[in-house]
Amino acid sequence: MSRKVFVVGVGMTKFEKPGSKDWDYPDMGREAGEKALADAGLKIEDIEQAAVGYTAGDSTCGQRAFYELGTTGIPIYNVNNNCSTGSTALFMAKQFVEGGLAECTMALGFEKMEKGSLGVKYTDRTMPMDKHFKLMVEERGFEPKAPAAPQMFGNAGLEHMERYGTTAEQFAKIGYKNHKHSVNNPYSQFQDEYTLEQILESPTVYGPLTKLQCCPTSDGGGAAIVASEEFVKKHGLESQAVEILGQAMATDFASTFNEKSMIKMVGSDLTKSAAQQVYEQSGFGPEDVDVVELHDCFSCNEMITYEGLGLCPEGKGGKFVDDGAQTYGGQVVVNPSGGLISKGHPLGATGLAQCAELCWQLRGEADARQVEGAKIALQHNLGLGGAAVVAMYRKMQ
Repeated sequence: MSRKVFVVGVGMTKFEKPGSKDWDYPDMGREAGEKALADAGLKIEDIEQAAVGYTAGDSTCGQRAFYELGTTGIPIYNVNNNCSTGSTALFMAKQFVEGGLAECTMALGFEKMEKGSLGVKYTDRTMPMDKHFKLMVEERGFEPKAPAAPQMFGNAGLEHMERYGTTAEQFAKIGYKNHKHSVNNPYSQFQDEYTLEQILESPTVYGPLTKLQCCPTSDGGGAAIVASEEFVKKHGLESQAVEILGQAMATDFASTFNEKSMIKMVGSDLTKSAAQQVYEQSGFGPEDVDVVELHDCFSCNEMITYEGLGLCPEGKGGKFVDDGAQTYGGQVVVNPSGGLISKGHPLGATGLAQCAELCWQLRGEADARQVEGAKIALQHNLGLGGAAVVAMYRKMQ
């Protein structure tokens, strides 16, 4: 029988523009890990296993970063799952505790990124997203002047517009919201507020996507410490422990490729499946959620994800935005941190930064961006290729 699992400590670095700060990935891992240990009041010797996530780096970078916290001989697993790497590390760390293999584990994630858009590193072997790319080219063509990722998600946005009458302004409102939220987040790479007109008039990247609706490349780290109920009580951590009520990962289904849908190609069915599993595990549904951190790599994906998570009916994402249902004073607050669009997106750290934000929200420690009365939190982290990780949290009862 599985055991209850709690997040007892979180930490993250400020996310930075690549090359703007003199640091390396071990520095990012050390800062995030030390903050998580301090938050929990624990020592590195309390950590029995660690899952460490990054996508850009040589083998065993996970060990090198973790060794900044201590060389204790424990099992350390290197995790790479594209943009959902951080939450995949958390999923693993949680399973170690849930399955009785450990009492206290750490998920650590970091990324030292290159400037500019993501590209292909290995050209002498099969590209892991070749099936996704082939489908997009067959259905929508390819624009050589635009990076591949915004084309994939931008095409999903175009499909949403064609099917449901969604407008470019509705997508832009998502960028407006997330930049506005980030003003109150000291960890955010950008803390600038823009008008809706500035969002719309910023340089076009692809389709409905303008520059201010796309996440930047980022450097940074994040960490979370998870523990069993017995460990929580033994160490007197009840007042800050946040229970992982449910967590699930889904990878691609046949529908990702066979239904010729750009929305499905960028992971909508993965999101729906993982979310449904979490709702069943937790006994709570989307109607119970107060605050969400979701994977807004592009504004189009945030809108698609509203529907995939069941926050609004399919095809009604545009109305959800127009009603202001996804910000303070609305139905639910989505991405109070500023999301990937404004906070930044260091791939290995993103999922753990989402976890940190939601723990702070549930603990009432989010300062100026605090969602009043937040009781139930939902997390969504997506990586093309593909994997979606969804989790639900509640403060220990």
